[in-house]
Amino acid sequence: MRKLVVTTFQSLDGVVQGPGGPDEDRSGGFERGGWLVPFYEDGLGERMAGVVRRAGALLLGRRTYDIFATSWPLAPEDDPIGERFNAIPKHVVSSTPLTPEWRGASLLGGELATAVAALKADDGGEGGELQVHGSGTLVRALLEHGLVDELQVITFPVVVGAGKRLFGEAPVTFELRSLDRTAGGAVVAGYANAAAGLAQGALGPETGNW
Repeated sequence: MRKLVVTTFQSLDGVVQGPGGPDEDRSGGFERGGWLVPFYEDGLGERMAGVVRRAGALLLGRRTYDIFATSWPLAPEDDPIGERFNAIPKHVVSSTPLTPEWRGASLLGGELATAVAALKADDGGEGGELQVHGSGTLVRALLEHGLVDELQVITFPVVVGAGKRLFGEAPVTFELRSLDRTAGGAVVAGYANAAAGLAQGALGPETGNW
């Protein structure tokens, strides 16, 4: 059984849309793309290269696939992230054919929870993690189905104010496993054991829990 690991960039107010450039994702009239770039530094690139080296396959939503498929095939041969992304299988959740074709990409057929559970159970000899990058809509669905084993959230010190957020309305509880920061001021938090549901309680002198 291989782990399904999600890595996502978000702003301080939880925006995940278009971190890498103004034209990366303008859906919904979003005009604030590229908010991550001022905080990017070599250490973050090295950190992400280390993450990607553990990948045996990618699981991507359609919009992220389209962004990646027009970008990563152009990466230099010595780029560690591009080299890995281009080499490993890409499983894409989409209701339409893949255009343009990216080597190693294929549609993930069938009901999402069943298909992803099958990918986790059988790595097809690929080894390594099943990694999700970007793909906010897909990540929300995976969380709701309890399919995420680890979640790495890299939060940048900027309030974007508008745009798509990572989390939906379904409650999910995590266990914090690691906490670090980048030289550019981003906070890197690693979580595990995502489980549906929300524990609740009360604080205050009248409750005896104070």
